[in-house]
Amino acid sequence: MRKKILAGNWKMNLNNYEANNLAKEILVNSQKKEKIDIVLIPSYIYLSNVVSLCVNRPDIFVGSQDCSAYASGAYTSEVSANMLRNIGVKYVLLGHSERRSYSFETNEKILQKIHQVINNKMNVIFCCGESIDHRNENKHFDWIEKQIKETIFYLSAEEIKNVIIAYEPIWAIGTGNTATSSQAQEMHAFIRNLIKSKYGEFIAKSISILYGGSCNPSNAHDLFSKNDIDGGLIGGASLKSDDFIQILASFK
Repeated sequence: MRKKILAGNWKMNLNNYEANNLAKEILVNSQKKEKIDIVLIPSYIYLSNVVSLCVNRPDIFVGSQDCSAYASGAYTSEVSANMLRNIGVKYVLLGHSERRSYSFETNEKILQKIHQVINNKMNVIFCCGESIDHRNENKHFDWIEKQIKETIFYLSAEEIKNVIIAYEPIWAIGTGNTATSSQAQEMHAFIRNLIKSKYGEFIAKSISILYGGSCNPSNAHDLFSKNDIDGGLIGGASLKSDDFIQILASFK
């Protein structure tokens, strides 16, 4: 049975005091749930602190919002996968729409980073998603397939087991538009069938696919009740412990 996962992407928010408090509030108010993992994804500079706070909670892990495509060297401001593993990070978020858009990350660059993470025995949360133009032109399935085929499909059957997929419909994030649970399920099922076509049914059924399109306490239960939605990659709602805990309670 595949793992249910709730990941909170804090993005470039919070000062040190606020980040520590948020982590502590989640630790205090979240109950350990069998077969549900929590992943907290703060900014680089808070990673060590959050790892230390979570050390006694085997169900709560810490993830990084990115990593370098290189193992080491003269890459000023970069942070390697090995550095992240060394301080206790277990997950790395890659391919996020904001990285693709603002930092012009290509599928080729994302694949380099994926290899770095897997080579360092960590897990990848791989993001894929389409714009409103892709959806309006009925090209959304083709676009998702391209993102997947040019990245994680280069992994072996053993390596793909270290990947969690997060579907983020870019058109439904901070735009006023809303993806229905049926639209989300349709894409999640499509992604799972893609994985099945490449790696077989067993692996397809074992990979967790998260929804990352403005999931919040009011829609989480409906989303998580769908067969192929295994949790959420939460943005804004992960910055409020009450909202995040309510979303955690939404798993069926």
